Amino acid sequence: MSIQTLLAILLVVLVAWYLSFSASRLDRLHHRVETSWATLDALLQQRAALAHEIVVESNLDPATAYLISSSAAAARSARLTERSAAESVLSESLKLVQGAALDHSLELPSDLLVELSDITNKVKLAINIHLESVNATRNVRAKPLIRLFRLAGKAPLPVRYAFEDDVL
Repeated sequence: MSIQTLLAILLVVLVAWYLSFSASRLDRLHHRVETSWATLDALLQQRAALAHEIVVESNLDPATAYLISSSAAAARSARLTERSAAESVLSESLKLVQGAALDHSLELPSDLLVELSDITNKVKLAINIHLESVNATRNVRAKPLIRLFRLAGKAPLPVRYAFEDDVL
């Protein structure tokens, strides 16, 4: 075997290794996006349940109680395409509750107020993690070799949701 043949074989092996490594990395990134979304979804479901609990245990006026209860129910049952709007409305409703509780115009058990603050912080963190995962996956998928060899397979492009830009 000549040196040129060995170099050609080495080059093919290196390219194959790089493509295999890139495909594995992309698979891990897609898994990370799915996991971060599942975590975020679970936290959003907990937040909606907490909103219902706040309605039951506070002295909210009927209109505010209805707004919070209906926005929590809408957020829990919304399809993915309608989820952003429902979560945004729930976020705004819960901001009203937190503001009223801090102004002492709303009687809310302190443990619920602490739990609402905790879940809000967890949701913010989960959103940041999810956005980081989505951005990393999109950046890798944008590389020319990844697109040329279709290493993403049939995996859908990760999406960002409008409610992730809300300030909670």
